[in-house]
Amino acid sequence: MPTALVADGPHGQVIHATNRAARLAGIATGARVVDMRAVCPELRVEYADLAGDAQALKRLSLWARRWCPWTVVDGADGLILETTGSDHLMGGEAAMLTEMEARLSTLGLSARLAVAPTWGAAWALARFGPVRAICTEESCAADLHALPVAALRLEAETVLLLRRLGLKTIGQLAEVPRLSLTRRFARSALEMNPPMRLDQAMGRLAEPVASVEARAPILAQARLPEPIQDPTAYVPQLCEEVCAQLEHQGLGCRQLHLVVYRTDGEVRRLEVATAAPSREPVHLCRLFQDRLERLDPGFGFDLITLEARRVEPIATVQTQLGGGGEGGVPLSHLIDRLTARLGPRAVKRPQLRESHLPERAAVWAAEQGAGATAVQARPIRLLHPPEEVRVLYAVPEGPPAQFVWRRQTHRVVRYAGPERIAPEWWRDRPGTRLRDYFRIEDQAGGRYWLYREGLHEDGRGGDPRWFVHGCFA
Repeated sequence: MPTALVADGPHGQVIHATNRAARLAGIATGARVVDMRAVCPELRVEYADLAGDAQALKRLSLWARRWCPWTVVDGADGLILETTGSDHLMGGEAAMLTEMEARLSTLGLSARLAVAPTWGAAWALARFGPVRAICTEESCAADLHALPVAALRLEAETVLLLRRLGLKTIGQLAEVPRLSLTRRFARSALEMNPPMRLDQAMGRLAEPVASVEARAPILAQARLPEPIQDPTAYVPQLCEEVCAQLEHQGLGCRQLHLVVYRTDGEVRRLEVATAAPSREPVHLCRLFQDRLERLDPGFGFDLITLEARRVEPIATVQTQLGGGGEGGVPLSHLIDRLTARLGPRAVKRPQLRESHLPERAAVWAAEQGAGATAVQARPIRLLHPPEEVRVLYAVPEGPPAQFVWRRQTHRVVRYAGPERIAPEWWRDRPGTRLRDYFRIEDQAGGRYWLYREGLHEDGRGGDPRWFVHGCFA
């Protein structure tokens, strides 16, 4: 089925990417969705995750260093690898390209690959050249001669201008006198300057690969002169070394991996997690106390490593004027101790979710994430399910004057509202009625959270129904 990913454009949604069936149907990248639906009515549209694609491409650039030491992200859909001196390790450039295509296909990715002496030439051949093109310094000009001017990484306005001038290929552009091109594009930016882009592709203008280095692992090791049976005595020192590295970088860890290497070649691993980023060595060391006994020592350990995983920025907060800390155990430390002792599935806490409906706005979760932020006044206790009440008299579009709940009559003294909450159409069934919530105080001082389900003559049922959904403190 023709499928396209769409993104927001200046005049509505535009095509961001397409599959092969959509390309064969005439769907063009950058065109408006409404125009492409006229070309292909059966086009299936999905929203593109631009931020997720960018993060995945960064991870892929680090993964690609199995072929060379320098890699860099090229735009939104490309990678540049500096393979000088690395291709002979894989049997030559042709064999290297074949291996790259095979390994990327195992990840579910399709790729167009090319090898060239310059960044610009490789970019042009990968997108406009033959399959797995290989270009040398001697054949660079001949290989790029027949490619369109869009292969020089120029903006659409510049490409359109060159086509109006009759310059459709790189070869035609290279034959134009240099002085004429320089005068026309002297003050243009790099993306709109054909002479500079041509120099980059031909190697006359340097374009080095500024590779982004991966973050060095935060790791501490203990090499032992003799095998030992119990690593407990070395864990505090390892935690102090890891926390010192975290503090130096302004980070805190969410996971710690302890790895012990036995003398017989076997490896044993132990992992602990924290509810919040931490770099306190005493607290992190305590998480391993009841779990080190589970390690099988065999004939002994001779190497112990402790690595911090899932690191996050953490700020130093001064809680008291004198610089000291507050007494007691923080909630995150208590959660970590209970989780280390009872297991991750046994410890849960309420967590907010993105939903307007109260019964869906909080769930019990073991993973401590950021969650949502409560912006409305909500009762401490919610009734599940809400309990229906009998209303003796109700003001139209207002709260009830009296209602009977659990065989007791409550007379409304004060109220606030209504707060209208519509059903979530992407989750609720058709015909679900909206709710009008009221915060109500009765004659005895009790405060309740009531809602009216539905409106008169809304076409979704009979008369509105009233429910008590919660109680305030």
